[in-house]
Amino acid sequence: MRILVTGATGNVGRMVVDELLARGATDVRALTVDPARAALPPGVEVVRGFVGRPATMPAALAGVDRLYLAPHPATAPAVCRLAAEAGVRLIVDMAGAKGEHWQAVEDAVEECGVPWVHLEPGEFMANADIWAPQIRAGDVVKDAWGDAANAPVAQEDIAAVAAHVLLADGFEGRSLELTGPESLTRREKVAAIGRALGRDLTYVELAGDPALQHFTSVMGEHGGWYLDGLAQLAAHPQRAVSTVADVLGRPALGYEEWARRHADLFR
Repeated sequence: MRILVTGATGNVGRMVVDELLARGATDVRALTVDPARAALPPGVEVVRGFVGRPATMPAALAGVDRLYLAPHPATAPAVCRLAAEAGVRLIVDMAGAKGEHWQAVEDAVEECGVPWVHLEPGEFMANADIWAPQIRAGDVVKDAWGDAANAPVAQEDIAAVAAHVLLADGFEGRSLELTGPESLTRREKVAAIGRALGRDLTYVELAGDPALQHFTSVMGEHGGWYLDGLAQLAAHPQRAVSTVADVLGRPALGYEEWARRHADLFR
């Protein structure tokens, strides 16, 4: 069974490659824009291409049985049609919450007629890097909507679920919402990072114009959009679901353990 991993040098795609190998997959093809620099593991067939450029896909899809589809809404319809024409028998896509920006990916996958599994992760734990510059500089973290709560998921767990369903049968037609094991407020996340570092971090909440100015300085034109999303989470906290544990048969990675493993991000 030949498996094509698109976005194979991305944050999740590279982990999917490693997870497939760890689970005994022997015919893994990795799609990357720069094979020479990809430094993918021995035994992986590396091909040049990008889901954002459908013209590069036919050669990569030749002989492929199962496809991990990295999210690229603009070209997902074309890539999925090419996958169907190539005889791909399963597409495992990474999208997001239904009805939001990534819905176009799921729609394209379903419309092409190939059996599918949707992976729907919430916020990545790695998004905590928004606080990294402040934590590296001192013990004060300025933020907003400290009571906004969600259940972020580790990218390692997303990749493990992706590899599992690529190799297994019986998941076709399922949408798998992926979260971490607990819902945490932003204050609680900062405190957890502090404990992982052995430091007491002080959370300072901003509101109104100071909050908008801060997030605009960090995220540019997306700062206001991000604040609107935090306001929604404050009003409607995201619950944790057990999908990762149900699929993998082991607990999802907790936030504090994730912070310990990635402490260098904040040092």
